[in-house]
Amino acid sequence: MSALVPRIAITTGEPAGIGPELVAKLAQRGYDAELVALGDARLLDRAARQLGLPLRLAQFSMHTATPHTPGSLCCVDVPLLAPVTPGRLDSRNGGYVVDMLARASDGALDGTYDAIVTAPVHKGVVNDAGIAFTGHTEFFANRAGAEAAMMLAAPQLRVVLATTHLPLADVPAAITREKLMRTIRVAIVELRERFGIAQPRIAVLGLNPHAGEGGHLGREEIDTIAPVCDLLRAEGHLVEGPLSADTAFVAQRLARTDAFVAMYHDQGLPVLKALGFGDAVNVTLGLPYVRTSVDHGVALDVAGSGRGDASSLLAATMLAIELARSRRAVRLASAPR
Repeated sequence: MSALVPRIAITTGEPAGIGPELVAKLAQRGYDAELVALGDARLLDRAARQLGLPLRLAQFSMHTATPHTPGSLCCVDVPLLAPVTPGRLDSRNGGYVVDMLARASDGALDGTYDAIVTAPVHKGVVNDAGIAFTGHTEFFANRAGAEAAMMLAAPQLRVVLATTHLPLADVPAAITREKLMRTIRVAIVELRERFGIAQPRIAVLGLNPHAGEGGHLGREEIDTIAPVCDLLRAEGHLVEGPLSADTAFVAQRLARTDAFVAMYHDQGLPVLKALGFGDAVNVTLGLPYVRTSVDHGVALDVAGSGRGDASSLLAATMLAIELARSRRAVRLASAPR
């Protein structure tokens, strides 16, 4: 690959959702990176034709990466396992989705791709196919053997999740000192190395209402969260918390905080999506490569209509290019001469 032009893998997501048409829309503008779509080539072609968009698909082969040409895409053809009707899930294609993600992961791990950008998938339909699957973050972390964390980033706010796709009843037991410490450390390292924040300022939320109200509403803050925050502060990190989640996101704290650590999915993400839905990007921290994604689901209700909004996929792609280029520049600067 060129020392300057990164190669970005774009997985096209749930085939019955809006992913294929979003990728067709994404391909219509230029990028200082090479885009490689992973998915069924005939499905991508059909999506583009239904939208009335030009899309020339070329089979991907290893070569020097070149900037993307509008209206074209390199494609790794991953054949569907069953015919697709937009808006109608079919568990027979659960294996297709996993195969697509596995090929992207393997390519990123062996250096074929500098980054992965993912269109949305439907977790339920993959599980209905008999494949255990809790989400992109867990899937990529498992294949890489990495301690990963999920962060959603909007222009005004970044939120890192201590737990990801768990039933609410399972969250308290999943928040251990060791797990929370690893998550916050990963966030600190990644904010330094990938986002260029020399000393990240981290705000850690409590689990319970009013951060436990001194133990009257739960002891997780006293027994788990506060000790982790205390240890990180003793090491010199700028960590605040545990904070009451209902007042943590006030304007004054937003202005002085680089990332918030929420204890569970629906504690921090509703705030972020209220502030920046469509502009937010899901970033997997802790992987040996860059991975970003959209901030929304498969949108079965509008699939095939052409009304799918590609702004989040565009934001995810632009951030992936920026992070991949920065990562490559660091590697080149540190390489032996």
